[in-house]
Amino acid sequence: MEVWPGNAYPLGATFDGNGTNFAIFSEVAESVQLCLFDDDGTQTSVAVVEVDGYVWHCYLPQIQPGQKYGYRVTGLYDPEQGQRGNPNKLLLDPYAKAVAGKIDWDPSLFSYNLGDPDSKNDADSAPHMMLGVVINPFFDWDGDRSPRTPYHHSVIYEAHVKGLTQLHPDVPEEQRGTYAGVAHPSVIEHLKKLGITAIELMPVHQFVQDSTLLDQGLSNYWGYNTIGFFAPHNEYSSTGDLGQQVQDFKAMVRALHLADIEVILDVVYNHTAEGNHLGPTLSFRGIDNAAYYRLMDGDEKHYMDYTGTGNSLNVRNPHALQLLMDSLRYWVTEMHVDGFRFDLASTLAREFYDVDKLSTFFELIQQDPVVSQVKLIAEPWDIGPGGYQVGNFPPQWTEWNGKYRDTVRDFWRGEPSTLGEFASRLTGSADLYEKSGRRPVASINFVTAHDGFTIADLVSYNDKHNEANGEGNNDGESHNRSWNCGVEGPTEDPKVLGLRARQQRNFIATLLLSQGVPMLLHGDELGRTQQGNNNTYCQDSELSWVHWDAVDKPLVEFTAAVNRLRADHPTFRRSRFFDGRPVLRGQGDKLPDIVWLNVDGREMLPDDWDSGFGRTIGVFFNGDSISGVDRRGHQITDVNFLLYFNAHDDVVELTLPSKDYAPKWDVVIDTAGVHADDAVTLGSSAKIAIEAKALMVLRAHSAQEEEPDHSVAASLAERVSPMPGLSSEL
Repeated sequence: MEVWPGNAYPLGATFDGNGTNFAIFSEVAESVQLCLFDDDGTQTSVAVVEVDGYVWHCYLPQIQPGQKYGYRVTGLYDPEQGQRGNPNKLLLDPYAKAVAGKIDWDPSLFSYNLGDPDSKNDADSAPHMMLGVVINPFFDWDGDRSPRTPYHHSVIYEAHVKGLTQLHPDVPEEQRGTYAGVAHPSVIEHLKKLGITAIELMPVHQFVQDSTLLDQGLSNYWGYNTIGFFAPHNEYSSTGDLGQQVQDFKAMVRALHLADIEVILDVVYNHTAEGNHLGPTLSFRGIDNAAYYRLMDGDEKHYMDYTGTGNSLNVRNPHALQLLMDSLRYWVTEMHVDGFRFDLASTLAREFYDVDKLSTFFELIQQDPVVSQVKLIAEPWDIGPGGYQVGNFPPQWTEWNGKYRDTVRDFWRGEPSTLGEFASRLTGSADLYEKSGRRPVASINFVTAHDGFTIADLVSYNDKHNEANGEGNNDGESHNRSWNCGVEGPTEDPKVLGLRARQQRNFIATLLLSQGVPMLLHGDELGRTQQGNNNTYCQDSELSWVHWDAVDKPLVEFTAAVNRLRADHPTFRRSRFFDGRPVLRGQGDKLPDIVWLNVDGREMLPDDWDSGFGRTIGVFFNGDSISGVDRRGHQITDVNFLLYFNAHDDVVELTLPSKDYAPKWDVVIDTAGVHADDAVTLGSSAKIAIEAKALMVLRAHSAQEEEPDHSVAASLAERVSPMPGLSSEL
């Protein structure tokens, strides 16, 4: 085979239209072999002899897209010193753009004999390995452009590629559970109906199935077990794994962008699938173990583990950081994604020991002209010391706000002494983000996510029910801040079902009307249940897939209507924090941009906040405080709103505020359904009853405006047969 010297950059296998350049980094390699594989498994080895700055490289003019390959790296094998070179182990290229096949967990994949960690295993692992694939990088993007939706206009939908589409009746069977399924018009139509502006996909980087799960008949459903940071996961392709997965992924992005929906990837750069010192040798470990992994100081046989998965990426090493940055840039420039959610992001900031927002990782992101311009969302915690870092990430970042989730759950289940923090979370968590120069959109608000209960289960179970996971119900979070409304699990009691339906509406309305960026978990708008399982990481089954044939239609309509209200009124998606200062109105009358109200219509006093028994609160949003122009040059104006939240177990009589706030009010949302059909306009200082566990939104009445949009009321009036344990009944 003809071999040319090639180039040290870019790393990976790069087809240029004629042949393919191969480049791989290893500072510890004594020699490197590039292994090419035919369809029948025949191996052809090519010695890579050119080395430039520890990058081994060659160019093969005859190699075309679809070629499968791997590497063998010869180097010192001394685990006590952190060295794990073994040419008998075929290694996946860390920069592989596509991966063919999967591992079968044969003992040859390990560098030691199972049961004897101090031994050395020299069996050839090639027949049992996944392989890199040379891809065709060319694709007809057809003028594709990112929607670039501003954060304060964004509504994020967290979804799983397979779980979202596997049971969708309108998606062709061969496309279900794939990138093509996500791009199907019926799925996109649903997202558009809800008003979704961005879909956040759970891990789509190539990942590995865990052997302990496979032995139990389970699988790594969530995908937080990455082995290839450049390769779209091959099992989500509907057309093949010899590069077709790349084309499928790009086609999905193109279709979503055409619908003005951004694509955000949940990325797992904090660890890899090779696990701890007893894990398999699949890629990084055999190429340059100490460069890619954080080893224990003074005990280099073992790995630092801030993630609970066995290893942590070595963010001290420039080559590991280069891998991370090259991967991020690749997904933006070549795959056209619009942002990233970083799993256990605190780990990436541990350059030394503590989480450091001045770490090299953050500096690289800040100065990168490509990555710095997309959405950057941190999961701001890990399991290491001081790992909970909500509110502490740099100004460029947004964060999953775990405090929002906890507070909103506590408020609606009736926990005492939550009014003050609930008010802070509802208005964008200024206590967490304002001091660092950030705005309300730094808070990614969520009530549920993939990790935990769905909203339907949040109101149906007090306790987790994870027996199907095979761990004796010991896995998953035990303190869920959930409330089953009086009965654990499925019930036919109409009062319980009605309360559960109302609580789901309370959570969704609170989420969508809070300042910040709302994130909805896929299927929550459909009434999706996981039967009380709050840790479905291993459940690639109907337990965790979305059941499109059992949809809570009124909840879908309600969610869409509330989101339309949010989209139509910038009051609910402010780009700046409230400051409580007066705003000029009309002929010079003044009211603050926000006023917190007691049930008797007066402003909240300090003693009202300090009451541990207070569970009802109102808030006035001053529409006159919204001023300026939008990105199209249109003048932004809005009207006044009143929101009332009643977490009591009883009906509460409210007195509306004085005419200074507005002469008249219209009810536009009532999650209890009592006032949603009212055509009556309420005067200032009028009295109105709010049902137990209910949320109401009133809009200042204007004779010149059309009557309020009663699509919310219509959605509440519709009745369907409930799923077990759920209800749309009022």
